[in-house]
Amino acid sequence: MINQAVLRELEGSTFQLTEEQKDIRQVVREFSEAVIAPRSAEVDETAKFPWDIYKQMAENGLVSLPYPEEYGGGGVDPVTECILVEELSRVDLSAALACLVNTLGSKPILLGGNEAQKQKYITQITSGEKLCAFGLTEAGAGSDFMGIRTRAVKKGDKYILNGTKLFISHANVSEICTVFAKTSPDPGLKSLSCFIVDSSSPGFKVGKIEHKLGIRGSETAELIFEDMEVPAENLLGSEGAGWKLAMSTLDHSRPGVGAQGVGVAQGAFEFALKYAQEREQFGQPIGNFEAVQNMLVTMAMKIEAARLLVYKAATSVTNDNREKSMHASLAKCYGGDIAMEVTTDAVQVLGGYGFTKEFPVERMMRDAKITQIYEGTNQVQRMVISRHLLKGYK
Repeated sequence: MINQAVLRELEGSTFQLTEEQKDIRQVVREFSEAVIAPRSAEVDETAKFPWDIYKQMAENGLVSLPYPEEYGGGGVDPVTECILVEELSRVDLSAALACLVNTLGSKPILLGGNEAQKQKYITQITSGEKLCAFGLTEAGAGSDFMGIRTRAVKKGDKYILNGTKLFISHANVSEICTVFAKTSPDPGLKSLSCFIVDSSSPGFKVGKIEHKLGIRGSETAELIFEDMEVPAENLLGSEGAGWKLAMSTLDHSRPGVGAQGVGVAQGAFEFALKYAQEREQFGQPIGNFEAVQNMLVTMAMKIEAARLLVYKAATSVTNDNREKSMHASLAKCYGGDIAMEVTTDAVQVLGGYGFTKEFPVERMMRDAKITQIYEGTNQVQRMVISRHLLKGYK
């Protein structure tokens, strides 16, 4: 006999979007298809930050949507933020990053900043006035944050910043950057601190602009600091708080990368599905063939599984769940993996046409690759997950 109490509990836990979430999804989808999609091929070809798209994102409230209301934001819940990411990435991950990089760069301010810092900087981001970048990675410090060599030495009421950051998204177009630097020569976690840096300050330089495989409209550059003076009031939290702040920031941002993967996979899947219904071979649509059907079914299953994992992770991090870091890594890792798998299969469904720039799936496949790399490679995510699993089953 079925346990009715258990049945009611299961029915009550069935995931459904609220009406507000459905409305936001529809608004973002319509914006993406009307504003972003017509420019996607051009943005990819020119490899320039799409200022016109960003301006319209800001005017329509998409840039501010993930931020708290007290700083000019939309104050949405974490699942709704993931829906925003999905819908933008579904059309063009590169253009989506025009506003999504802001959330990564500004997260250290939201997590570790004081009220004055939040009022000053977050409001400039939510208004669309300024962009914010995240300055963590260096040539010798990608996944190994303790390899950071950028130094910040305090002199009076200022810090003197020297060093170089590599692979920084929007480094050349952002006016604000959260930069991680060592404030102590001693090894260990307590030597790392985080600062809010203004690009207009003397000593701030943009170095090499990277020429990338994908996300070409999201410009990536090198940052160079040469005796740059940073006001002591721009220190986030206290000296030595940088490592904890970086880890917390990545816990919050990694579900968003998973959502990017879900979005670009969804876009590629929908295109492949439509193509399979229209393209005929041997006198019938190729979607009638079992081999193609199996590919489409597997793509759909993986996308839906990844989507639910992303939503769970985003909620877990926001609620400060004990296993939030593992959930964030699970979502980022699986979301990135299925993005690569699904977009590759979408190209396969289109055959020779999928390999050309005439259709968007080849761009989607190139864009998808980054979701397995940035904000911690998927190999690193598996290390994080394994540590949590082994710790939990001792």
